[in-house]
Amino acid sequence: MRLEITCDDRLGLCQDVLQILRDREIDLRGIEVDPKGKIFLNFPELEFKDFQHLMPEIRRIPNVKDVKTVAFMPSEREHFEFSLLLNKLPDPVLSIDARGIIDIANDAAGLLLSDTREHLPGTSITQWLSGFNISRWLERQPTEPQLSQVTINGAKYFAELMPIWVADEHDKTSFAGAVLTCKPQPLSSQWQRTGQHDAFHQLLGEHASMKRLLKEARRMAELNVPLLVQGETGVGKELLARACHQASHRAEQPFLAVNCAALPDNVAESELFGHGKGSLGPHTEAKKGIFEQANGGTVLLDAVGEMSNGLQAKLLRFIQDGKFRRIGEEQEVAVDVRIICSARDDLQDRVEAGSFREDLFYRLNVLTLLLPPLRERKSDIPLLAEHFSLQACQRLGRSLVLLTRDCRELLQRYQWPGNVRQLENVLFRSLSMLEGDRLEAADVYLPEADGLHENVAVDLEEGSLDEAVKKFESTILRRLYPSYPSTRQLAKKLGLSHTAVANKLREYGIGKQRRKSVAKS
Repeated sequence: MRLEITCDDRLGLCQDVLQILRDREIDLRGIEVDPKGKIFLNFPELEFKDFQHLMPEIRRIPNVKDVKTVAFMPSEREHFEFSLLLNKLPDPVLSIDARGIIDIANDAAGLLLSDTREHLPGTSITQWLSGFNISRWLERQPTEPQLSQVTINGAKYFAELMPIWVADEHDKTSFAGAVLTCKPQPLSSQWQRTGQHDAFHQLLGEHASMKRLLKEARRMAELNVPLLVQGETGVGKELLARACHQASHRAEQPFLAVNCAALPDNVAESELFGHGKGSLGPHTEAKKGIFEQANGGTVLLDAVGEMSNGLQAKLLRFIQDGKFRRIGEEQEVAVDVRIICSARDDLQDRVEAGSFREDLFYRLNVLTLLLPPLRERKSDIPLLAEHFSLQACQRLGRSLVLLTRDCRELLQRYQWPGNVRQLENVLFRSLSMLEGDRLEAADVYLPEADGLHENVAVDLEEGSLDEAVKKFESTILRRLYPSYPSTRQLAKKLGLSHTAVANKLREYGIGKQRRKSVAKS
């Protein structure tokens, strides 16, 4: 039962109220005094006969104007309001005392740390976080906020710790702990210590191979020579090329990308080098090509291995001289562009197959960056998954969705033949169909790679041992090929020579060899 007493301020008024409760042996659970002339009482429910005598007795106290029952105390209302606001926040928020023990945790923190916030209060924050010594930070009784990278369930977060100092009536302050918020963004502007924009900030990765790649890319970005970026589909080759442009002295100039595989041979030369007036027909106007439009900047030739032989020859001359002729014109045009090429497969394989000019390959292969596939840096999957889930939630206009532990484990087990792009698309699709605020493993749709369902078991009753071995070998190669489209990569995986693997793929009609045989027939 709760009472609200409206009164004028008078010394000893509260004592008179409490005396009545003592005389009637009523157990007081709480009392709150509002400076605006209200006293709130909280005590157990009374029988009606006791309650009807209590109310008039309180009203007879001098300076008391009114007494009525209320549904809640002011502190109870504030508590529920605070809890509602806290649990609506998309970011995990925790309050810890000076010893690092969790006092309060919102729903987002519970889902992130332990799948339920009820398990968190009373436990040490160090039980859930690693990567930063919070206990030592608390011992120093800090006065300034601290931003630090931490690891939670294998995923990287940026934790902001804000110290709590409480003042008494004499304005003497005491250290009471801290409030901790976890930001799921892999990178934030606050984290940029140099205060300068990092052109490579979108290329996320903590794996040693990615750190080494980005270190090399930062150096190569400053050089004014051709750059070759190789990697499987979906690894982020264009993202890396664009970052190299932004990190170079050409950053303020145009960056233009053209997909060589998407351009038919009859229009590719015109798109790249331009054409003169009337050269393609009596009514065609003169047009500048990609290289002229990007003068002073960078041109990315995506899927350069798909370029025709004739176009390769003209590109080679342009790289050598920095000049070219538009279609239908005799005058040479000189432009200053940096050429970055990307290739999905190993260009060396195409050179050996005779489909790519060897002299052009060595012109383009001055500087090379090889982006590792996602399956070779699985420790980066939690970091990328958190980043893409945050982006998807922002695009969908919904509150933050937290990935459960079984969901993260599923993502790390998958081979990702489509690499980072596939991970991003899978998470966007899963989150767009999700109704709750937790992404479980069952909510994630992961298509199996071609041939993954093919049975490895071999029936020896239906053929010789040699036939059984070949069938088994063919099955293994069909399973692995989608994840290792380059024969050199597949050979390295199997511990065989490049020639041996190429011969086996050709023998079993797998990959490019299979497509060629179908085309001939």
